[in-house]
Amino acid sequence: MKITRILTYLLLLTFLSSTACINEKNQPKEKSEKSAVYTNKQAADNKTIKRNKVNSDPLPSWNNTKSKQRIISFVKAAVTKNSGSYIPPENRIATFDNDGTLWAEHPTYFQIEFVLYRVKQLAPEHPEWKRDKLIQAAINHDLAKLRDKYGPKGMMKLTAIAQSDMTTDEFQATVIQWIKEAKHPDTGKPFTQMVYQPMLELIKYLQENAFKVFIVSGGGIDFIRVWAEGVYGISKDHVIGSYQELKYEKIEDKPVIIKTDKLLFVNDGPGKPVAIHQFIGRKPVISFGNSDGDLQMLEWCGANTYKNLPAYIHHTDGKREWAYDRDSRIGKLDKGLDEAAEKNWLVVDMKKDWKVIYPFELNKPITKK
Repeated sequence: MKITRILTYLLLLTFLSSTACINEKNQPKEKSEKSAVYTNKQAADNKTIKRNKVNSDPLPSWNNTKSKQRIISFVKAAVTKNSGSYIPPENRIATFDNDGTLWAEHPTYFQIEFVLYRVKQLAPEHPEWKRDKLIQAAINHDLAKLRDKYGPKGMMKLTAIAQSDMTTDEFQATVIQWIKEAKHPDTGKPFTQMVYQPMLELIKYLQENAFKVFIVSGGGIDFIRVWAEGVYGISKDHVIGSYQELKYEKIEDKPVIIKTDKLLFVNDGPGKPVAIHQFIGRKPVISFGNSDGDLQMLEWCGANTYKNLPAYIHHTDGKREWAYDRDSRIGKLDKGLDEAAEKNWLVVDMKKDWKVIYPFELNKPITKK
């Protein structure tokens, strides 16, 4: 069975970097779908932070640093007609990477966790798998063995088992079930609670000021679309990701869309501005990323003739989250950090700029295991 190069790409990054991640922790149907996925509900109305829309702080989980001040000044100027930096509403485009920008990406990319979950879920239907050492390593969540012994070829096989030969409806239902059941290995929280509270506030603040907010991610578009609307308040049609060829079929006279394994587009690096042009048709005036894979998207933002704000999230907090940048194989930020300094882009320092990292810290801080 074939597997798309995008899944291979993500898996390679993850399993080649597992050891590095461990060392980096201390370094500088609509109704039923909603009930299953929208467990946080922090995006739509952000009930954890109640504020007066006109007078109070739009970014309460941000410390009053230069980063916060620069964001608020930019937005105020963009919506004020006589400011000299006014941006018409139709051009207020904001693009956000997902992994490491809106939610965590350590110790492995969360979509990899979904693959391993799915293999384990299918195992009872396949007693012959008990003799397959690769599949047993996946079931036992033995990331070291999967990386060192089986490598990319083994992971390709697992991904094919987990995500191929499915209709889009079947895939969506499987992702919803994963969200309900799976927990982050370090915090024990659902993966959809491993999102960044300050970024949820920023998304809402931009939307309140007539910015159109898009996710532009290297992750799978169908994977993100399942939960982005409820978790981030970003509609499905504002999600751009890597994608495969789809085909229309009828099964028992019912029309379905089948996800094939033929790659059409990898939405990473230089692919991001291409996708922004193809699917949005306007350059962003705000772009947030966290790695060198977002560099070209931020450059595209910086090429806008309107005043613009390219920005990086810099993972500097090894106590509350993970600290990593230049030497990391997940979320590596090297060239982008240099270009940000050269061009005076905004670099958000997690440790200094954010009061809390995750929504659940608003009530009771949690320490990683």
